[in-house]
Amino acid sequence: MAIEIGAAAPDFELKDNHGRTVRLSDFRGEKNVVVFFYPFAFTGVCTGELRVLRERADEFVNDDTQLLAVSADSMHTLRVFGEQEELEFPLLSDFWPHGAASRAYGVFDEDKGCAVRGTFVVDKAGLVRWAVVNALPDARDADAYAAALAAL
Repeated sequence: MAIEIGAAAPDFELKDNHGRTVRLSDFRGEKNVVVFFYPFAFTGVCTGELRVLRERADEFVNDDTQLLAVSADSMHTLRVFGEQEELEFPLLSDFWPHGAASRAYGVFDEDKGCAVRGTFVVDKAGLVRWAVVNALPDARDADAYAAALAAL
């Protein structure tokens, strides 16, 4: 079960695709955060979703908002993926302990060993203000979480 709207967003500390430590709590009081869980780098639907975010980066990475894309891939896989796809926002590795952040948000698929497609808009106070969870094959609509951000 995914975390509920209005709940405190579970904090996490993950390495990004460049080996830097990123904590959700580092943005508290400073920026709204879009936490974007996706199953795997280099797969069709995931790549398509992340390309949309790349094209619309000014909506999701700016003075008021930070996009954090999270998968259970290794940091090294994410580095190559980010370079290949020219992704400038952080790609966070939920590799070890495997899926810990995804589990905290209720979007880890134990049978597949990866996150399902969960997106959470976290406000500056650290509360989940909007969420959507889709099954593995179902891409999300970036317009929906752009609208959720605009409503904050």
